[in-house]
Amino acid sequence: MPDDRLKAEVWIMAHVRRCSVEGVPAMVVRRGDDRGGTLMLKLNRLENGCRVLSQATDLDGNRGWIAAFKGEAVDEAEADAYIRRAIDRDPDLWVVEIEHRDGWHPFEGKEI
Repeated sequence: MPDDRLKAEVWIMAHVRRCSVEGVPAMVVRRGDDRGGTLMLKLNRLENGCRVLSQATDLDGNRGWIAAFKGEAVDEAEADAYIRRAIDRDPDLWVVEIEHRDGWHPFEGKEI
């Protein structure tokens, strides 16, 4: 059975480029599996702290996001420690950091 899903690397890099077009700093801080690694977003809201979102799929198969820390912003060191623990559990994990004061990101899907 063929796999029609877009490779993780292509999907992620397209969104990082979109950030660039919008003038929003974004970078891949950790490369995961090129084909199927999941994604974690570190939304750096600068002086307003960081939010961390993990890629998830709802019961209908729609892509969405689960917010760490009950959706609250935390300081950068706490966000980084959380991400390091996630990488220890999932070596295929991709991590993208986006700097935007309002926490904007171009990835589709709602918070689940």
